[in-house]
Amino acid sequence: MKLETMTLLSVRGRTSGKIRTTPVAVIELDGDRLLIAPFGSVNWVRNLRAEGSATLTRGRHRERVSAVELSTQEAAPILKKSLVGAPSFVTNYFDVTQDSPLADFEREAPRHPVFRLNTLS
Repeated sequence: MKLETMTLLSVRGRTSGKIRTTPVAVIELDGDRLLIAPFGSVNWVRNLRAEGSATLTRGRHRERVSAVELSTQEAAPILKKSLVGAPSFVTNYFDVTQDSPLADFEREAPRHPVFRLNTLS
């Protein structure tokens, strides 16, 4: 699992319609770019679910992406890998540890949405 540099995620607010921007960590795993919400269904998650697309900005590079939320079965092994070496301010939000069985992560997955990002043309 490779952590890319911090990225700004800009997505239209689901009720205000205004563009909202928040820093996120995009992760690369097995050729996929992923966005994990370790702190749960916070505003950027709810906005991304409603909009389905966003803009990622790193320095001067901007990229439009679509976001597909993964099922609990798809998200569970990703969440398990993401906890390896994670700082305590992240792991404190989980009711599992990196040593917990995959079944525990499947129960935990709905609390920590995972999105697959795809570049839009």
